[in-house]
Amino acid sequence: MEHPSGVNINFILNADTKCTENILMDSPRKYTGYTHVALEVNNAVSALKSVKGLGITITGEVEFEGAKFFFIRDPDSNVIEFHQPASS
Repeated sequence: MEHPSGVNINFILNADTKCTENILMDSPRKYTGYTHVALEVNNAVSALKSVKGLGITITGEVEFEGAKFFFIRDPDSNVIEFHQPASS
């Protein structure tokens, strides 16, 4: 779901309510519920360099159809996504 202001919320529709792990990173099956916060960045390479420079572990990196994504975990193991959309 995307708001005209650019706020984007992703919903997982193929859900199983019995799961308690973080379904984005911890499970191949997708379940209902909160998975992560996603932050859009203008330059994923620069953001990744900054995050690594802070000593934060990168838990995943993906490039898909020109868009770039990387993921970290906060101290409570919540997933935070950094996302650079594909160029138009």
